[in-house]
Amino acid sequence: MFRYMLVASAFLACAYAAANYNQDAGAYITKSGVDITPEGSYNYAYETSNGIAAQESGYGGAHANGGFSWYSPEGELVQIQYVADENGYQPQGALLPTPPPIPAAILKSLEYIRTHPQYVEPQYRQQNRKVFG
Repeated sequence: MFRYMLVASAFLACAYAAANYNQDAGAYITKSGVDITPEGSYNYAYETSNGIAAQESGYGGAHANGGFSWYSPEGELVQIQYVADENGYQPQGALLPTPPPIPAAILKSLEYIRTHPQYVEPQYRQQNRKVFG
């Protein structure tokens, strides 16, 4: 009886290990390239055997643009493109969530606020100048 339990345990351990085998663990770089100039511009790109790829070009810490891609567990190619500059990191891709549209009532109220600036009475302005200025 003990032998059967031992064989069954070994079989279950092998089945568990096979189910948890990560195919990405053996991935390796298939293409790689880097170019850095003395003026501060650079670009790089790489690809791996499991479908991961990335590329970027830019100038020092001022701006960069590039992208990266990989295959999802479902086998779909996921691609992200981005720009990073004085406006921050701006990614674009089908995977990224998009905000819901702004309701019409909110748009109407924002337009009203924009076209009707707040009126401040002149007497109040003069009082504040005396107190604070």
